[in-house]
Amino acid sequence: MDKIWIKGGKKLNGTVKVSGSKNAALPILFSSLLTDKKSTFSNVPDLQDIRFTMKILETLDVHTESYENNKLILKGATNGSKEATYDLVRKMRASVLALGPLVARYGYGKVSLPGGCAIGARPINFHLMGLQKLGAEIDLQDGYVIASCKKLKGTRIVFDFPSVGATENLMMAAVLAQGETVLENVAREPEIVDLAKSLRSMGAKIEGEGHETILIQGVNSLCGASHSVMGDRIEAGTYLIAGLITGGKVTTEGLEREQLDAVLEKLKEMGAQVESSEDRLTVSAKLPLRSIDFQTQPFPGFPTDMQAQLMALLCTTEGSSTVTETIFENRFMHVPELQRMGADISTRGNIAVVKGVDMLKGAQVMATDLRASACLILAALRAEGETTVHRVYHLDRGYEKLEEKFKKIGADIYRIE
Repeated sequence: MDKIWIKGGKKLNGTVKVSGSKNAALPILFSSLLTDKKSTFSNVPDLQDIRFTMKILETLDVHTESYENNKLILKGATNGSKEATYDLVRKMRASVLALGPLVARYGYGKVSLPGGCAIGARPINFHLMGLQKLGAEIDLQDGYVIASCKKLKGTRIVFDFPSVGATENLMMAAVLAQGETVLENVAREPEIVDLAKSLRSMGAKIEGEGHETILIQGVNSLCGASHSVMGDRIEAGTYLIAGLITGGKVTTEGLEREQLDAVLEKLKEMGAQVESSEDRLTVSAKLPLRSIDFQTQPFPGFPTDMQAQLMALLCTTEGSSTVTETIFENRFMHVPELQRMGADISTRGNIAVVKGVDMLKGAQVMATDLRASACLILAALRAEGETTVHRVYHLDRGYEKLEEKFKKIGADIYRIE
């Protein structure tokens, strides 16, 4: 199993080109199930989760015609398989996004209950509730979800919580439903907006994305998509923090400021200088930074996917910070690993208190999930001495060419295979 070695203490300076967003690309790729036509997607990151998705789509008879230079061409199935099996679905939670398109197009879908990072229960009840309201019958059998109907019918659905995955699944289901669907209290994340843009390129009638209510007029069929995936805001935030934690200055290209605004505002509160123009963001500061308090929230609040990275930065600030995690109950698994590096962190339930220390120390640490992996890389870049991060397969799920990009801006880092 691969591991990553880092020697800390080097200031990182330079520009990083942001890859396409994993979280945007996954639902967009699953939308290819909605048509039998050819879809062309550009700026698709080359990640393990993307490769898993392509394998799942292949089992559902959506074939890959080519995947070169981050451009992916998929050919939809005329009458494909309707079952996503456990062997693949267990590896990636987003696989449940096959369910909405399958039942919308074929009237039947069978998908194994999903897997993914072990950061909490993350039930799919919002997905199933919404499909039931659209007219699908839901049955749970032997670890599989089976959804069936003659034809989905538009309706009004109010979410108890603005779930990103459920919003995406029901958007894809509703575009082929009869009549009008109104989705209320939906997720507002930029990835939702990107999915809506891609679906409109297929002929879907959607409006309101990015706001609390989405209105969808169902159509009889869709053509192939032609869409460029948005930049990865979590990757951008990770590299900007890498510059700060090492006392350097990093610029990212490929992301607009409003997509990362909550993170940038917290960095400014800590004393960082933020510059932005078009799709470029630059962050720098004089160390030490100030401590702050923050809590994760659905967009436009602070993203849970940036909580671990900002915690790594807080380990090196003056004073005491409080971090409140409101989205996932198990998302402090990186804390014991940071403590191995000398961090002063105490947790109680969903709250972590972080007291800044003078210096982190290199150590042998274990990555527990995707964002925890990035957190440990950031801490290692600041730490005195050498750090080895084990189980970095998590990183390959969400960061494209991570070592290459870090080396480009001055990091002493390499992968041990």
